[in-house]
Amino acid sequence: LYTYGTADTRLAVGSNGDTLVADSSTTTGLRWQGDWNTGKNKIINGDFGIWQRGTSFTSQTFGTYYADRWCGGADGGGTRTISQQTFTPGTAPVAGYEGTFFLRNARSVAGSGSTFDVIEQRVEDVRTFAGQTITFSFWAKADATRSVSVAIEQIYGSGGSATTTAPGSTFSLTTSWARYSFTTSIPSISGKTIGTNSYLNLRFTFPLNATFTIDIWGVQAEAGSVATPFTTATGTLAGELAACQRYYFRIGSDGSTSSSRVYPLGMAISTTEVQVSIPFTQKMRKEPTAVEYANLRAYDGAGFITLTSVTFGDASTSYAIISLNASSGFTQYRPTFIANNGTAHIAFSAEL
Repeated sequence: LYTYGTADTRLAVGSNGDTLVADSSTTTGLRWQGDWNTGKNKIINGDFGIWQRGTSFTSQTFGTYYADRWCGGADGGGTRTISQQTFTPGTAPVAGYEGTFFLRNARSVAGSGSTFDVIEQRVEDVRTFAGQTITFSFWAKADATRSVSVAIEQIYGSGGSATTTAPGSTFSLTTSWARYSFTTSIPSISGKTIGTNSYLNLRFTFPLNATFTIDIWGVQAEAGSVATPFTTATGTLAGELAACQRYYFRIGSDGSTSSSRVYPLGMAISTTEVQVSIPFTQKMRKEPTAVEYANLRAYDGAGFITLTSVTFGDASTSYAIISLNASSGFTQYRPTFIANNGTAHIAFSAEL
């Protein structure tokens, strides 16, 4: 592209997907700008910035969640660890976007007879990208040349039509960070029945019956035939956390073991039970039906009370009610806190 003024000036071609914008500070008066629009990426937590559940996972049970919105599993035994890794400042794989964390899948013991080793994200609503051309992209590197495949499935939910698939792709990773992408057509949903909890599934499949270390970052799924510059689904860390909390809400995941750390306040309704209402900071996708917890006790201003259990009472998409149960020790009608007893947490899930 040439511009004409007191001297002819050439503007070199931009990257695929860039936009031409005016810029008086340049010699041409123009420059190319990458497409950083928020909302284009349907992958939530594609930069692996949010890890509410922890930072290292060894369970191979299918459906285990790791970094927020990312789940998976493996079979065949062996030893597999999914973990949060931290970029050394300045070493993130794309200029202009300083990622903090990436996900590592490390298999130190190969196992045998394995049929799957996967990590996937379930994008809410099978209508997502239906009948459209999309481009899927990600950055990755490995400890040696390794093959990783990406598959895309339309899951129609309970009572819905049978699963349909879109053409996927297989990539040969190297020992250096590189971006990989492919363009595919998502089938139309015309004539299909959409049940409850439908979703578009985007799945990575890793090598089977082998040891390896593979790192993933910057996952993006967007409409169109070009892999544009990476951005998270919301464009901000706060926005990404809120998007994750639509599916999973957790209190007390900061790793503190301080006994002074207290959580929501409830009321003793008897000497053996305290009821607590917990508001969610983000409206959840659906009403949770269970409470997840660990290392809790109660504190009523006079002392700590050991709990025998924490039970789920009721919930909406905005709050949950739980009961703290003890063999004795509560004073009826006395305000009582949930307190730490180790590395405590309370959580509610509305995952697909």
